[in-house]
Amino acid sequence: MVKHRIVVGAHYGLKDWIAQRATAVYMAVYTLIFAACALTLPELSFEAWSGLFAGGLFKFLTFLFFLALCYHAWIGVRDIWMDYVKPVGVRLTLHVVTIFLLVGYAGWAAQILWRL
Repeated sequence: MVKHRIVVGAHYGLKDWIAQRATAVYMAVYTLIFAACALTLPELSFEAWSGLFAGGLFKFLTFLFFLALCYHAWIGVRDIWMDYVKPVGVRLTLHVVTIFLLVGYAGWAAQILWRL
């Protein structure tokens, strides 16, 4: 006998699990590429560092790294709030504060990248 579950807004976490793994893979690959590029700089100066980020593609890939990091963090922190914070009002407040912080961090990363 097969029981059918009634799904009421739940996604059972598969989408989030896949998204968190995909962002982790991107961040790992970017970290290796970034480390290789940084280690091959002729010198560790501001000019060399700025030259690394002079290309629009590298800025975009770096910003994509920060977006992936924020989404990865959102999934993890949201699950922590849902698992361990039982009062709904406190949990909602923590969710909103977390979202504002992560969006602010992404905006800050964009400001830093395009200021170089």
